[in-house]
Amino acid sequence: MGRQGTVVAFFTEVDGRFVATAMAVSAWSATQLAGTAVCGLLARELETHRPDAGFTPARFTVDLFRPVLNEPIALRSEVVRDGRRIRVVDASIVQDGEVRARATVMYLANAQQPPGEVWQPGHHLPVPERRLDNPEGHPPLFKSGAMDWTGDFASGRNSERKAIWHNVPPLVEGEPITPFQRAAFVGDATNLVCNWGTEGVGYINSDMTLTLARLPEGPEVGLQAHDHIAANGLVVATALMYDRSGPLGTCVATAISNARRQVDLAAFADAQGYVEPSLG
Repeated sequence: MGRQGTVVAFFTEVDGRFVATAMAVSAWSATQLAGTAVCGLLARELETHRPDAGFTPARFTVDLFRPVLNEPIALRSEVVRDGRRIRVVDASIVQDGEVRARATVMYLANAQQPPGEVWQPGHHLPVPERRLDNPEGHPPLFKSGAMDWTGDFASGRNSERKAIWHNVPPLVEGEPITPFQRAAFVGDATNLVCNWGTEGVGYINSDMTLTLARLPEGPEVGLQAHDHIAANGLVVATALMYDRSGPLGTCVATAISNARRQVDLAAFADAQGYVEPSLG
């Protein structure tokens, strides 16, 4: 996402704490931060304990059990298991002495593929022709059903299957975003691509789990709705993550109804000053 006239990053670091820019603000409330930015920031903290080359962050789980406030953020983290083929790291966001969100990552050692053939599903993963080479000023692109890709935040007011395509700006000002941070950020958009309907987005997710067989290559990451199972005001949503080379892994989010405060993404985008990119 990009907003005209602001720092093109989601956070600035001040005295060891992280201060959100307008880009990180939630569509649900101006006093809270978006889950995408929260997931990205937790991934950044977990990466401070990443193993040497040869490991992949194969599973990343975030629990969003309290709103993360639009206030300075402190992070804490620790390695809880370190072995030859596996490393597990935990991280938490702390505000006013309370843990407001937590995450864990499981790094697995890369190895040779086992012999033999295994069934694999076929995936039709839509990719826009034009590359998003520069994240500044570009909101994500959206696709509903057979419609063309567009940067119009009103385009998803329908019941079609959705996909999103993103080139995520830097997470923290002055730092390049890493492939893992990029994937973690986009993973929280599972709530959007799976739960966006004719009246907007009516669920707020309480968690997100991202599984990765590999990290994204290049700056662009896509997410396509895969499943939506809802009952009693709860939903389990599953999406496929991919890049221009093919699938990366899956994202699963559980969410609870927030029907009284449906989010109209078009109105939110207008308020934030997001501009639809020219697709040329």
